[in-house]
Amino acid sequence: MNTTETRVRLFAAIEGGSLFWSNEIATIGADLVLEKIIGNGYQADKNSIGFISREIKNSNSQKLLAEIAAAGASFITPESAEWPTSLNDLIAPPIALVIKGSLNSGNKVSIVGTRNPSTYGARVASEFGASFADNGWTVISGGAYGIDTAAHRGALAGEGITYAVLASGVCINYPAANDRLFNEISESGALLSEVMPNVRARPERFLARNRLIAALSLGTIVVEAAFRSGSLRTARDAAEIYRTVMAIPGPITSPTSDGCHRLIAERCAEIVTSANDAIELMSPLAGTLSSDEFR
Repeated sequence: MNTTETRVRLFAAIEGGSLFWSNEIATIGADLVLEKIIGNGYQADKNSIGFISREIKNSNSQKLLAEIAAAGASFITPESAEWPTSLNDLIAPPIALVIKGSLNSGNKVSIVGTRNPSTYGARVASEFGASFADNGWTVISGGAYGIDTAAHRGALAGEGITYAVLASGVCINYPAANDRLFNEISESGALLSEVMPNVRARPERFLARNRLIAALSLGTIVVEAAFRSGSLRTARDAAEIYRTVMAIPGPITSPTSDGCHRLIAERCAEIVTSANDAIELMSPLAGTLSSDEFR
């Protein structure tokens, strides 16, 4: 069994973002982890081993890979030439990724925010997306309603490239109203997922995918976010791996700007008011990381 066949069986059974399984794979290798699971080498009831063991013992690598191919997607692992090596900065890097579309070299930025933006926030996200596209940057977001959608659409309107990192499989258009948007993204950019193509989203998968959004880019911009939100989690994920964190200031009376103001007040984020401001802030990191690290 080759590395791809090993990893696809682990990938289909293990939830993304697991520190235990990431450490196991990094320490003893994917092949030995698979052998140990099949041989009942892990203590029962720990790290969902019962479910994982059943899934893996009933799985077939060729069928799993055929399912991915049937979705018009590809399966990449850390051993693949296309692998974005920036993901290796995470304390729990993904076992693998399913990609629908194509990845590219060059600078990347993440734009995130609330699902219920103000008119101001949606406009800013769209304008930033278009401006980054004009400057040749790839825009990364999560494909959700609100700020994510505005950022993706702005990048596409600027005839640029955008990636959507999904909490579901690449065949599950979630949210459904973004069906056309996902098709447009996959044509010029890519849909990325840490689950099999037909797996539906679950709440915990949104938090797990946020770390991927942060790691894939040189910096993360929070456009609008409530005082407690997943977007702040993405920002903190970015800070943990020494990416540039930025926030857009908004009206002090707007609850959708509370999260951005919190990041700025706690000195967790730099204020930016234009894409050029953001590019200038990210330039030092762009100089230390080659474009090959962001394939």
